[in-house]
Amino acid sequence: MTKDPIERRSIWRSRLSWKIALSVFVTIVVIQTAVMVFTVTNIERQELNDVRDQGLAAIAPSIIVQKDTLASPLTKEQATRVIETTPVNGMGIYGMDLTLIASFGEPTVLHFQKGFEPGKTYRSYDNSSYEVVYTSGEIGRPYFVIAKLDSTTVEPSVVEYVKQNVLIVLLLSGFVTSVLMLALSQWLLEPILLMRRNMLNAVRNPEDPDIEEYDEDENDEVTTTIHIANDLIRQNSINLLKLREQAEDKIHKLAYYDTLTNLPNRSLFAEKLEEAIRDHVMTKDKSLVVMALDLDHFKDINDSMGHEIGDLLLEAVAERLVNATPKDAVVARASADEFSIMVKLDGDVSESAKVVDDVFAALLQPVSILQEQFQIRASVGLAHCPQDGMEASHIMKNADIALNRAKEDGRDTYRYYSEDFDRAVQARFQMLRDLRIALDEEQLELHYHPQFDLKTGEMIGAEALLRWWKPDGSKEGGRFIPPAEFIPIAEQSGLIVPIGEWVLKTACQMTADWHAEGMPPFRIAVNISGVQFHRGDIVNVVKKTLEETKLPPKFLELEVTESVFMDDVHFTIGILEELHALGCELAVDDFGTGYSSLSYLRQFPIDRLKIDQSFIRDALVNTDDQAITRTIINLGHSLGLKVIAEGVETTEHEAFLQKEGCDEVQGFKYTKPIPARDLQAFSRHYKNDLERPALLA
Repeated sequence: MTKDPIERRSIWRSRLSWKIALSVFVTIVVIQTAVMVFTVTNIERQELNDVRDQGLAAIAPSIIVQKDTLASPLTKEQATRVIETTPVNGMGIYGMDLTLIASFGEPTVLHFQKGFEPGKTYRSYDNSSYEVVYTSGEIGRPYFVIAKLDSTTVEPSVVEYVKQNVLIVLLLSGFVTSVLMLALSQWLLEPILLMRRNMLNAVRNPEDPDIEEYDEDENDEVTTTIHIANDLIRQNSINLLKLREQAEDKIHKLAYYDTLTNLPNRSLFAEKLEEAIRDHVMTKDKSLVVMALDLDHFKDINDSMGHEIGDLLLEAVAERLVNATPKDAVVARASADEFSIMVKLDGDVSESAKVVDDVFAALLQPVSILQEQFQIRASVGLAHCPQDGMEASHIMKNADIALNRAKEDGRDTYRYYSEDFDRAVQARFQMLRDLRIALDEEQLELHYHPQFDLKTGEMIGAEALLRWWKPDGSKEGGRFIPPAEFIPIAEQSGLIVPIGEWVLKTACQMTADWHAEGMPPFRIAVNISGVQFHRGDIVNVVKKTLEETKLPPKFLELEVTESVFMDDVHFTIGILEELHALGCELAVDDFGTGYSSLSYLRQFPIDRLKIDQSFIRDALVNTDDQAITRTIINLGHSLGLKVIAEGVETTEHEAFLQKEGCDEVQGFKYTKPIPARDLQAFSRHYKNDLERPALLA
């Protein structure tokens, strides 16, 4: 490992280095201080012993044994000389019987008394004097001496010793710390810091970290650890790169491929189409075809057999489409049951006919799934490039437009894109935009077609019919849009739900107002769309409308076509029972044009069957229509229902229905649908005469 000055300085900038250095330094200082504290006591004791020895050396030679045991062994002059020239400041001389013989200089604190220990010492409070006892053995004479010695030199000596030791401790601690840090930096800190730098580099750039190598050859624990760490960083980098590649592949697959069929999805199909337009159409001046394929009635299979069967069917269809198209074709799953196919054409667009024939041939054979046979039918729309557009999105849109036309034309077929299709779609969208405006700006209005009792001739009801007066810049100021033009669009878009709620509320409010103004009470019949019945909250809407308008429920009749009744029988029965519980009357509109199971029909809580006008119009000349009309009337009566016929235009129609026992009628024989503002006038002027037409509004 290369150790340049910058790298070494970085060691001392490391907080870990300073922690270790400070810990080592403090540890050494603490240990040395403890040792010094212990030795200071010994030094002080040694200094005091030196003072004692000096006192003994000064006193012992001066003492002379006297014959008289009570006589002082030391003259006053001798004592004065000793006190002035030695550390001795005072003394007391005692005989062997411990009686005081003489005392000189400063008095001593120590003196012999009962229990006194000869080895006892005393040091003054200010440490200036030190009193000791010299025994006869130490003096060599038969006397005891208590001496007061000058000890002022002891403390400075101890302080000097402490200073020297403190300096030595600091120098030694610093030296040992430096040596230890150099050793640690060489063998531990520098490797750790290198490993730390490698770790930080791995964090900053885990996929391509800048790893510094450790070049030491030692096979110790630190070196081994660094090599292992570097290997782990490299392995982690490799793993991350692999994970990134796998994740990118997975993300790409999720973003561009269908998980069920493994076909390209709509996004990838659009990219492939753009490439083909650029490389095949624009560069080679050739053409291609895009097909939008939708499986007919696939939802029925999903709903009846379950999504598992549906998924297996989609996989089988995908495989057949891939096998039926050229190798360079692109087959994609565009949505749930819709596929997109792009085929490059070498000649003119007529080649696409063979392609679509191959596709239909591939789908002709039934698909076998779990011992069940499924016959596949499909609708296909085709658009060509460059004939039908040069942009991928435009061509795909045109193929979808052609697909919708194939569905409208009965399904199980194909259609080539035509500008007429596009114009029809644009007109439909414009109609929808205008219809939204009409709802917001109150361009919609109601006309009423009166209904009559065929026995009494009285007006007993009226059917509310929606009309749209669309303003324009013409001399008339606008025109009526036929319901056949805008009602289907409203139903397809779901706009029929708010429109239907407006019709229901408006009709109920007007009827309540007419009753309040004195018109003879009559019921109002309101048509309920299948979209309203299944997607709207029809029960709560009706309940809320009756509460707000104060119209008695018995004066409201809801008309629903039998096809709506049969979409979901059990659901229908539940909704009808809830509506009937509100007190409303229920009628089956256009009865006879659809298919109803009599076993279910008798379960419906309905009040009236309405014979479609197509049967009445030709009943006088067509025996089949006569029979159907007669059967419906008899069926209704056998079920306890009333029967109303619409489309009554002549007296002959009226007579025929009277003969067959029909209960109620409506039609142009009596009046055309009447604007709301004229209904009161019609009611007042209407003549109850079944033999001749009433006044037309």
